[in-house]
Amino acid sequence: MNKLYSEAVELVDEITIMLKDDTKSDDIIKILIPAFPYLRKVVRHSHGVPNLFTGAQNCADEEAGAYTGEVSAAMLKSVGATYVIIGHSERRSYYKETHEALKKKANIVLGQSITPIFCIGETKEKRQAKEHFTVVEAQIKDSLFHLSADEFKKIVLAYEPVWAIGTGLTATSEQAQEMHHFIRSLIEKNYGKEIANSISILYGGSCNAKNAAELFACPDVDGGLIGGAALVAKDFITIIHSFPK
Repeated sequence: MNKLYSEAVELVDEITIMLKDDTKSDDIIKILIPAFPYLRKVVRHSHGVPNLFTGAQNCADEEAGAYTGEVSAAMLKSVGATYVIIGHSERRSYYKETHEALKKKANIVLGQSITPIFCIGETKEKRQAKEHFTVVEAQIKDSLFHLSADEFKKIVLAYEPVWAIGTGLTATSEQAQEMHHFIRSLIEKNYGKEIANSISILYGGSCNAKNAAELFACPDVDGGLIGGAALVAKDFITIIHSFPK
């Protein structure tokens, strides 16, 4: 929940101008995920930039009806959003989103042919108690493992260690790789190696311009879910350039 409308437009203008002149990032998928009121504007600004898409930060767990204040997946699709974040740690924590509610969201979003960016991750307390693998496994199994193989392979996963979001702390590259490898192994056990290897698993815990290259060099880290570091256009472009060639 950052930026007033004029500030958001200025940021998107900066990013899109830089990307239009930056052919070396053409092959990298880039997704801008603004607040709901800015979605349509960002969709329009993304036109003409290779592999630049627009996503939403959340959606309702119902398809339509008397849910005042909610935004449905169908509404997001109608304004041109092609991705949506589901189960961000702040939604799980502040708004008490359950595994069952996130399961419903995943079903609805896939039904609209929108790509879910499904977030998973443990708190500091669970990490210290050495329960981080158990927490992440339950988050994936309880909300996603009911999906068919064809449905599941349309998911993007984002590992966000809650203790490393907005705290200035970052998981070491070893910690990130360990968890990402665990997640991929879990998928392989349920859906097979081919689907496990095709799934994108993003890292989302205070990834920034300084540490992105080290994180992205990990074999099971396929990209980043960027927060505050994406609010400065030059830093966001630097992160994009941090992908190994």
